[in-house]
Amino acid sequence: MGARVHLHALPERNNPARGARRAAYSLTQPVEITMIRSLLIGAIVLGGVAPAVAHVTLEAQEANVGMPYKAVLRVPHGCEGSATVALRVRIPDGVIAVKPMPKPGWMLTTNNGKYSKTYTFFHNAKLSEGVTEITWSGGKLPDAWYDEFVFQGFLAGDLEAGKTLYFPVVQECEQGVHRWIEIPAPGKSAADYPEPAPALRLLPGPQPRQ
Repeated sequence: MGARVHLHALPERNNPARGARRAAYSLTQPVEITMIRSLLIGAIVLGGVAPAVAHVTLEAQEANVGMPYKAVLRVPHGCEGSATVALRVRIPDGVIAVKPMPKPGWMLTTNNGKYSKTYTFFHNAKLSEGVTEITWSGGKLPDAWYDEFVFQGFLAGDLEAGKTLYFPVVQECEQGVHRWIEIPAPGKSAADYPEPAPALRLLPGPQPRQ
């Protein structure tokens, strides 16, 4: 095959113009094939991620235990064309010291409650209660627009690395609602559900100093 390419690239002795045309075609053909392959691969990749993009998800989907975590909830659409007017997220056990970020044009409220246990925080502080639910409401996010809702917290050091935490979200619209609260059963994944809860995979925390 390589020999053929070199032969085609040589101008014909009897017809230089014709040979030059063949040379140009031979040289550009691999580029065109590469471009076509790239476009096809891109289409396949985009097709594969499209369903996930349509869900409410966390921007950072992995984080280390025993470390602060900034959660960014990405809202890509409304409810069948209807604008989003409220977003509510439940904080899972082990995510402590949560503080939501205010959002211009939206009212921010939190529910506080007891933790399932007492956790050790920075400077050996003991935390037994905190924010368990956050709600942004009163705004209006058109279906054609994208936005993000942010809060920070701390992933307790005794959470098990390798496990997954889920942040159930209810998205209320002017007409309709999405309940992103489905947690995969063993052997299943988020792709098996129409409205999966945003997920965070836990990674090992920092190693103690020797």
